[in-house]
Amino acid sequence: MSLNAGLVDTAGFLALQGLFTAHVTGNFVTFGAAMVQGTSGGLAKLLALPVFCLVVVGTRMFSFLLPSIGLPIFRSMLALKVLLLALGGALAVHYGPFPRGDSLQAICTGMVLVAAMAIQNAAHRIHMGTEPPSTLMTGTTTQIMIDVADVMRGAPIAVLSVAKPRLGKMAASVVAFAVGCAAGACLYATLGSWCFVLPPVIALPAVFLAPAEPK
Repeated sequence: MSLNAGLVDTAGFLALQGLFTAHVTGNFVTFGAAMVQGTSGGLAKLLALPVFCLVVVGTRMFSFLLPSIGLPIFRSMLALKVLLLALGGALAVHYGPFPRGDSLQAICTGMVLVAAMAIQNAAHRIHMGTEPPSTLMTGTTTQIMIDVADVMRGAPIAVLSVAKPRLGKMAASVVAFAVGCAAGACLYATLGSWCFVLPPVIALPAVFLAPAEPK
């Protein structure tokens, strides 16, 4: 999930004139920059956060209806994310490249990808709350540095017994996200909009590998 978030966020940023699809609050910064510099994409950046919020609320509400129709909540959320990534990839390939971020095609493509990442965030928060975040790495990096400091200073066993396992998990998440960012940049540079075909392929195995209802 971290790998895919890095890939989608970086490729989306490059293809959609500076739109963050996973780290949506970063669009506040790029929206301000667009207003000052007069660059395109301001409307898409402005829409990203409300679309993200609406999708999270809708996902949460919809998840309570799934058991009544015999569908597992977690897997269904991941499957819906894959479908949205596939739709976003199809739109990017068909309509890209996007010289103007405020075009209807660019906004639709961007909001579909934002919706996919919103579902990933919601699924992660609800069903994998004890795992490191898969999209926002600032807090994770801060905690890694705190744990590194505790290991270096020889903190009490009670502290290290928690810090060391957490350090490994969080470091893996940050590395995977960084690899995804690098892959997104390189793939967009070489394949252009076709790089958006990969995220749904990467996300698909999780639908089958994840337990139907994790603890």
